[in-house]
Amino acid sequence: MRPLSRRDRERTMAGETIGFVGTGRMGGPMASRLLDAGYSLCIYDAQPDATTALVARGARLAKSPAEVASAADIVLASLPTPDIVKAVALGPDGVIAGNRATVMIDLSTTGPGAAKLIAAGFEPRNITLVDAPVSGGIKGAVNGTLAVMVSCPKATYDKVEPILKHFGKLFYTGDKPGTAQTAKLANNLMAAAALVITSEAVAMGVKGGVNAKVLIDIINASSGRNSASEDKFPRAVLPGTFDFGFATGLSYKDVRLCVDEAEAMGVPMVCGAAVRQMLAITNAKFGASSDFTSIAKVLEEWAGVEMRG
Repeated sequence: MRPLSRRDRERTMAGETIGFVGTGRMGGPMASRLLDAGYSLCIYDAQPDATTALVARGARLAKSPAEVASAADIVLASLPTPDIVKAVALGPDGVIAGNRATVMIDLSTTGPGAAKLIAAGFEPRNITLVDAPVSGGIKGAVNGTLAVMVSCPKATYDKVEPILKHFGKLFYTGDKPGTAQTAKLANNLMAAAALVITSEAVAMGVKGGVNAKVLIDIINASSGRNSASEDKFPRAVLPGTFDFGFATGLSYKDVRLCVDEAEAMGVPMVCGAAVRQMLAITNAKFGASSDFTSIAKVLEEWAGVEMRG
């Protein structure tokens, strides 16, 4: 018998039941895309309101991650912190307590340490962890334009690729647990660093008499352009809305994880430590639920300016 082609695999998988734990701001749109693709879903979220729209579209609501893992061979999870991911994976009502799932795809940002711990915890139950953190924010989750970094055994990758491709562009980083997490932390550190340095530069420019929008336009036509100047400032800082869609507490968590992991590897994080400190200040001043573009508010207060335009 010839092996199934990719198109055959996709046709075979569409219509099967997939589990999804964590259907909030990021997980909700991703789960919705799976419904659009023809999958049946069994879902769970600790916040009942986060499941309402999906249930209305036909998703089955479970009472625990274990129940989800008893209804589906493959369970996806999109969760905010490493501790929550570990509880959902390995806790008494977690995926490991289910009686059907053989694969858990973790779309969260947990750091390589947590990924390795979960993968090892799954081994006695023959459950494979697919480490698959995503980047691109809520907009990317809605539009299916996320960057999806994936580490797992190659045979498992071939099995889950038809599911993950509905979320965006896939990047296979290898078969060892945690390598995708390392890639994600590196990216998130750079994204936060761009926001910090752009805030400092634009605050200086405005203090010196340059219009904030004019300066951003100059930067974007010059060698200093970056993700903050091209996207976050025009969308959330210059209008004064500070609503880009990524929480300060989550950005602080990601950068803290990155710096800690790097230092454990023996890689110095001089700039990374400064970015972590700026996020710690923003987190303390505006709260974990504030938008991480509030970093610019800190600079506005310190410089005595407003960056609008």
